[in-house]
Amino acid sequence: MNQEVIKEFTDQIIYRLDESTRMITLSFEQLSEEDIWKKPTSNSNTIGNLILHLCGNITQYAIASLGKFEDKRERDAEFGAIEGFTKKELLEKLKSTINKAKEVINNVSVDEWLRKREVQGFNFSGIGIAIHVTEHYSYHTGQIAFWIKQLKDKKSLGFYDGIDLNTKNQ
Repeated sequence: MNQEVIKEFTDQIIYRLDESTRMITLSFEQLSEEDIWKKPTSNSNTIGNLILHLCGNITQYAIASLGKFEDKRERDAEFGAIEGFTKKELLEKLKSTINKAKEVINNVSVDEWLRKREVQGFNFSGIGIAIHVTEHYSYHTGQIAFWIKQLKDKKSLGFYDGIDLNTKNQ
């Protein structure tokens, strides 16, 4: 793989991780402490559960697998939690996890980007892992945004305030 291609791929993955983090941070500004552990329905997850789940998934895939650290994930605990973290603690945990993942991603070798490995029962290359982490983070960011819009009866959470989204491609 060309080093320029690797650099561009890495930069784009990190940009997307930062974008989801920015959106979740803006979303959290709309929430009370009680909102973090509210369920939309009895069979749903709370925002707190989703943040714990994201931290677990990103740690398992990006940090443990790409970074070659021991996989200590306890997935069921992510969804079983009903309290235990404040809004601030959850956001700090998420940001810390993302920063560790970005550090690993920035230091992945060509061989590791291409090496296949089993993670959570799936067989992915390092590239596949980075794509999974990015799309999984984005997916749950959208769930969080949707739940907050419902909870607070808001049309917008301000993700793109100040940006003209009607600008045409050039």
